[in-house]
Amino acid sequence: MTDPIKSTARTLTGKCFCGAVQYAVADEFGYAMNCHCSNCRRTTGSAFKPFAGIERAKLRVTQGEGELLRFGDDRDHDAHCRRYGSLLYSVVRDGAFVHVAMGTLVDDPSIRPSKHIFVGSKAPWFTITDDLPQFAEHAVAARPS
Repeated sequence: MTDPIKSTARTLTGKCFCGAVQYAVADEFGYAMNCHCSNCRRTTGSAFKPFAGIERAKLRVTQGEGELLRFGDDRDHDAHCRRYGSLLYSVVRDGAFVHVAMGTLVDDPSIRPSKHIFVGSKAPWFTITDDLPQFAEHAVAARPS
């Protein structure tokens, strides 16, 4: 993978709950959303997963590569900490992008979620209280330029 530190953008750090796995990612996210699908709810244990999308080459695991547990194949998978299960990121779009779980970022990214997706299957006990647009299913994300 390309070293995100060599990018002209600021480099953000992220890590799992126990700190065994750490990563660096360029602060060049193309989109950010709150996903309410049942898979994201189950994998995070939360009402939704805030995530930010970026080209896969702009994320690099800096510590604990051997502590990653992957669910899926090389082109589409969720990457968790093997020790405590923290979801760090998901490889998506045939391996071209990663969706970084924003809760694992140590640094404050310049992007914020712009919409809620899959609200048609959101947790019935959770009420969305912000003014972001809501989509029953997935809204096509704009590709970063």
